[in-house]
Amino acid sequence: MLDTLLNAAQIILGALLIGGILLQARGTGLGMAFGGEGNVYRTKRGVEKRLFQATIAVAILFFGVALANVLA
Repeated sequence: MLDTLLNAAQIILGALLIGGILLQARGTGLGMAFGGEGNVYRTKRGVEKRLFQATIAVAILFFGVALANVLA
């Protein structure tokens, strides 16, 4: 029962983590090679900052659930 719950939590957290990372991937990739946005050092504000913080929190939760899944 606990194993199933941990697996489900890990899948959900993994999907949230992927979504959070993909939402932050603005202005990266090949666009930078051809003159994309050049602001490398800039501060995060508003929703962008909250998304960044939420992604870190989800990553920590994912690591914790994965560790608990291995130890259980």
